[in-house]
Amino acid sequence: MKRFGLYLVMTNPVVGYAKCAEAAVKAGVKIIQLRMKKASREDILREAREVRKVTKGTDTVFIVNDDPFIAAEVEADGVHVGQGDMSPREVRSLFPQLSIVGLSTHNLSQVAAANDEDVDYIGVGPVYATPTKEIPDPTLGLETMGNMIRLSRHQAVAIGGINKSNLPAVRQAGAENFAVVRAVCQSSDPYKELLFLV
Repeated sequence: MKRFGLYLVMTNPVVGYAKCAEAAVKAGVKIIQLRMKKASREDILREAREVRKVTKGTDTVFIVNDDPFIAAEVEADGVHVGQGDMSPREVRSLFPQLSIVGLSTHNLSQVAAANDEDVDYIGVGPVYATPTKEIPDPTLGLETMGNMIRLSRHQAVAIGGINKSNLPAVRQAGAENFAVVRAVCQSSDPYKELLFLV
């Protein structure tokens, strides 16, 4: 997988998921992810279908968080799994139609293990403290983030508390790809925020 720069993770966007996806496509974002941690399967499916409509036929790749069954059902481009979810190997075996598989990593040993996995990219985080998870993983900081990215054989995307003010430091520490959540999702004008970041 080539370098992709900004990766938008959509979690509770104030303008709604479809509108947020429209802003991302318009801004030329290469990858967007639908992440609805506590929502019902029915709600996730509904939003995923709408986002798929927005992204179909565009250059924006659509990833579903955690659930390869939903990703396959809505014909998403791929799925992002965590350390406790279905393994990338199982995903590849059961869902060959999902062309992209991403994996979260939170420390150097998980990156080393991911080097032997058939994944397209890894998530590296959280770089900074973030309230988007109920039980947050320990904050990495820039030095550990940089070490993890350098260790990875795959494309790595930094995630966790990244916004336009700390992005220069994140990039300087070695991140070519970076995920943004609240900085865009909490804005009533996500397109404007995305233009600062793309």
